[in-house]
Amino acid sequence: MAAPMGRGGPEPGAAPYGNFPNYSRFHPPEGRVSLLPHGLLRSLFPAATRPLLGLDVGCNSGELSVALYQHLLGLQDSPSSPEPPAAARELQLLCCDIDPELIRRAQQSSPFPASISFASLDFMDPRAREPFLSSFLERFGRSSFDIGFCMSVTMWIHLNHGDRGLLEFLALLASLCTFLLVEPQPWRCYRAAARRLRRLGRADFEHFRSLRISGDMAASVTRILTQQCAMELVCSFGSTAWDRSLLLFRSTARPQGSG
Repeated sequence: MAAPMGRGGPEPGAAPYGNFPNYSRFHPPEGRVSLLPHGLLRSLFPAATRPLLGLDVGCNSGELSVALYQHLLGLQDSPSSPEPPAAARELQLLCCDIDPELIRRAQQSSPFPASISFASLDFMDPRAREPFLSSFLERFGRSSFDIGFCMSVTMWIHLNHGDRGLLEFLALLASLCTFLLVEPQPWRCYRAAARRLRRLGRADFEHFRSLRISGDMAASVTRILTQQCAMELVCSFGSTAWDRSLLLFRSTARPQGSG
């Protein structure tokens, strides 16, 4: 399900799953991680079993995954230094994306191969998702992740799988993660994505015109997670320069460190 290819590579805008090949150039990782407080991981998990397990869904080519990892572990000041052995004992991060070419790039460029795993996965396919996640969790004797990341992914799930798909996706993340950091795209991004496809002469997103969940998407995602998925909003870390909120949720159905 990679982006359609033209003679010179992916056509501009032809990324129906958000699998833009140069995404971090126009939404740099620093725009997100700078909003997160230092020491966040320690404050959320002061006494939890280590390593903590993280899940990043829709990681693209991995630049943001690596930046989040560095920030959470306080490694951002030495990005080119060798991977500290203690890092792998502190946090293991599993990152997945639907596009195998983006995952290949992430695997080749990752400075933390012992701590960050990248894999191609259609997260909405239960036949692929369930054994894949289970095998990772079983390596650590765990049944869930401590923290999940869903950074500018909800729109693509929504456009490609409809309202029901968005509800299913958020419920899955809530069931898998004790904490969940979400960056929902605002509704104007939906309209822009649809316009890009039309300019390319492609069929519109199958569900775009039938979506009933619309408008203030940060509020909608918050309402779904808190009212239907047994989570509570812990903190809003503000908005990025491109006007997307960073929202941290916590499961009310699972005690901290119970994964």
